Amino acid sequence: MGVPTIGCGCKVCLGGDPKNNRTRCSVILGLPEGNLLIDTAPDLRHQLIREQIGIVHSVLYTHEHADHLFGMDDLRLMQFYLGGPITIHCEEIVEERIRKSFDYAFKELPNMHKGAIPKIIFKRIGPTDEPCDEASQSSKTWPKIDILGASITAVRQMHGPNFESLGFRIGNVAYCTDLSEMPESSKAKLKGLDVLILDALRPSGHVTHLSIDQAVELANELGAKQVYLTHMSCEVDYNELDAELPEHISPAYDGLSIPLR
Repeated sequence: MGVPTIGCGCKVCLGGDPKNNRTRCSVILGLPEGNLLIDTAPDLRHQLIREQIGIVHSVLYTHEHADHLFGMDDLRLMQFYLGGPITIHCEEIVEERIRKSFDYAFKELPNMHKGAIPKIIFKRIGPTDEPCDEASQSSKTWPKIDILGASITAVRQMHGPNFESLGFRIGNVAYCTDLSEMPESSKAKLKGLDVLILDALRPSGHVTHLSIDQAVELANELGAKQVYLTHMSCEVDYNELDAELPEHISPAYDGLSIPLR
């Protein structure tokens, strides 16, 4: 919902601490050949202006939910900067949601001015079939995704009983939001991290997100050197949580910048 949350009168929403001011969850990566945006949050325009990021070269999606998708129309300026459409990397279910929710972007209408609709092209990502190995009992593998001069590993996540999402590893940094459970096969891809950015909605449990305690437990299991918790609700006060967490785990905040290694 973002923080402050509409209609909420709690101390976090009304307290005025800048680190408790949370727009909808997203991240942008400065890669060798340009800026890769992960998710187009409804606050995208504000986020890009706030961080003085004038151009997005490509987009990668974690999943199809509105709080990670519905800022996509703000990409319409990129066709002018790029000299053509922007490339979107996503699973089939995300593409279907985009085509349904932004159907006007895919209609050929007469007498339309340039920039009237976002110009995008899709690159589908997904697992490939392999012969089933009795020892591993695995029949699918995720290939590396090459985007803007970087090799990115997709990591399957469970987002409650009805949905799935993707986390992404870029070098020794991983971004894993919107999950309630991490399969063992995915955990294996997240060993040896310098930085892990991890979903942690609130102190109490939730059907589609990790709680604070669950996130800390998973972070410790994966063994990342530094962990940042994200996607936090207004039930989380930045300073109070920061004081309670282990030294290597911190709450994230809007505008946080970390080096990619």
